[in-house]
Amino acid sequence: MAPKDKYTVILPTYNERRNLPIIIWLLNRTFTENDLDYETVIVDDASPDGTLDVAQQLQKLYNPKHILLRPRPGKLGLGTAYVHGLKSASGNFVIIMDADFSHHPKFLPSMIATQKRTRCDIVTGTRYAGDGGVYGWDLKRKLVSRGANLVADTVLRPGVSDLTGSFRLYKKSVLEKVMGETESKGYTFQMELMTRAVGMGYRVEECPISFVDRVYGESKLGGEEIVEYLKGVLSLWLKV
Repeated sequence: MAPKDKYTVILPTYNERRNLPIIIWLLNRTFTENDLDYETVIVDDASPDGTLDVAQQLQKLYNPKHILLRPRPGKLGLGTAYVHGLKSASGNFVIIMDADFSHHPKFLPSMIATQKRTRCDIVTGTRYAGDGGVYGWDLKRKLVSRGANLVADTVLRPGVSDLTGSFRLYKKSVLEKVMGETESKGYTFQMELMTRAVGMGYRVEECPISFVDRVYGESKLGGEEIVEYLKGVLSLWLKV
């Protein structure tokens, strides 16, 4: 009998003390109801709002077997947060997602089923195909997201409808290899991960998701991140 699959969720956090209890409860319910083995690795970058204190309480409530804390001394970037969390992952599959409730765990069973059915290397949640969609954004935010995907798709042609999305399921071995080739650390990290994965010949499947704007807190996307993204697209075009 083949060993049971285990899923490691990596949750980077910064000022998410009010969102974290909700997302952890939903993750626990989703995995428990579907009889799936899991762990959640919380990578907090010294949040001034006390997110780590909340995480420590959640670890006691849900058992250290399911909640691993891997805090860092400061805000060091999204890409390095995933690299840091991956070092502690014991699952053979890794899920990366946001902790702000914009990625609902209810889509995880569909993403997992897609991987099992197709035996693909990566399942990426998409807002821009099938029944996927975005809720709670103003027109400006929608145009920025659509524009970012259009620019990347036109220049890089990765064949993925939602290149900037950050709700994904990876085979752990694949994520380790792709991360080893990825240079970006910030907002362009997700785009480079997917572009390099496709370039390395890994098989990607898409699963429609509904993206809902964060419940509490403010978006961390600003003008600097948009400029960084455009520079990242150009850099990838020259390298990949």
